[in-house]
Amino acid sequence: MAKVWSKRFDNTLNPFIQKFNASISFDRKLILEDLECSIAHAKMLGKTHVLSSSETLQIINGLETIKVEFLEGKFLPSPPSEDIHYCIEEKLISLIGDTGKKLHTGRSRNDQIATDIRLWLRKEIDNIDSLITDLQKSLLKIAKSNLYTLIPGYTHMQRAQPLSLAHHLLAYIEMFSRDRERFKEVRSRVNTCPLGAAALAGTKIKIDRKFTASELGFEKIYKNSIDAVSDRDFCIEFVSASALLMSHLSKISEEIILWVTDEFSFAKLTDKCATGSSLMPQKKNPDVPELIRGKTGRVYGHLQALLTMVKGVPLAYNKDFQEDKEPLFDTAETISSCITAMTILINEGIEFNIRNLSDSVENDFSNATDLADYLVGKNVPFRTAYQVVGEIVKYCLDRKLLLKNLKTEEFKKFHSDFEDDVFTDLEPLNVVKSRTSEGGTAFAQVEKELNNWQKKLLL
Repeated sequence: MAKVWSKRFDNTLNPFIQKFNASISFDRKLILEDLECSIAHAKMLGKTHVLSSSETLQIINGLETIKVEFLEGKFLPSPPSEDIHYCIEEKLISLIGDTGKKLHTGRSRNDQIATDIRLWLRKEIDNIDSLITDLQKSLLKIAKSNLYTLIPGYTHMQRAQPLSLAHHLLAYIEMFSRDRERFKEVRSRVNTCPLGAAALAGTKIKIDRKFTASELGFEKIYKNSIDAVSDRDFCIEFVSASALLMSHLSKISEEIILWVTDEFSFAKLTDKCATGSSLMPQKKNPDVPELIRGKTGRVYGHLQALLTMVKGVPLAYNKDFQEDKEPLFDTAETISSCITAMTILINEGIEFNIRNLSDSVENDFSNATDLADYLVGKNVPFRTAYQVVGEIVKYCLDRKLLLKNLKTEEFKKFHSDFEDDVFTDLEPLNVVKSRTSEGGTAFAQVEKELNNWQKKLLL
């Protein structure tokens, strides 16, 4: 099929430029969405009597045939077609003749591709939401089994205060919940239909934009035809939400990588999610979390690419926008695979060393704040208590002792309000149990949140 602009030009494109200009190598991913979009457009042209009923039926049947052939592997979009739109149009005309040339009435590739991307992205967001939910369920399952398992809590990568392991894992469930909220917000803006905006100014052809929007499941239509074809905010929002999701996946990946080291020994990798070394036979490598951590930069790069793409383009459509698809496609594929890999890792790839975790909170000064709170309970001002405990910790460090190793008499040297019951407050389980403020790590609070999440995730 000749290029649609061929009679405007005297010469054909340079072969390299033709290849450079084409997008068929990647926008063929949108074939089902383009067919769906075209079927809805054809129905609308029939409804508004732009096409006769027989022409409408012929076009729709032709498009359905193309869909079947594609799904059966008999139709493979490829060069020399410039893009998926022309590829389908060429195929349609070969099937039904000149009637196929009427399909493009009242639309442009500009509003067509804008619609295709939204149809595709809607499905991707729904799939991503399902994947994140599965990951949350996996984390919740581990958390429910570890309510009374203690883990050191860190700030600045220094031991801070002991926590319930369930509380620690619930923090990630909360993060992923915000990710789901962000994707849902993006989806609400994706769900606006640009079809009918044509190239940029609308069309004089009698069309019904609300009909096609309804046929395609959109909630509303763009109110401005220029904005409709030039808006790529939703692409940036999607990749931005994806970048935040990846930051959370990278965060838990980093912790798992630390936890399974010999130095931490908080957990170990199972054979299902670890690899070995080609040289060192003793090694078991955390490839899954390392790959997730590494792929985070890839998504960040796509966000920067899209922001740069839109920053200086004038209204309305510009060929720059051809560069929106590859970052978008790769981002969706990357985050989907990373969520899936992390879910498998949580389900099958990691086992916590409960004994090591328990020992770790018994042999540090992470109960120092509770020593200060003990004095606060005796009506000692917090800043005074804080300084007293600082002196006690220094005393212990100089003598290579822990707080639990001191005698009551030694405590009294620093403040007269210390009594024998101080040792009860210093027990790690009691330290965790005492954090009863809402959202705290106390077992009662954590159990409440576990039950809340069980209801939210319909487990």
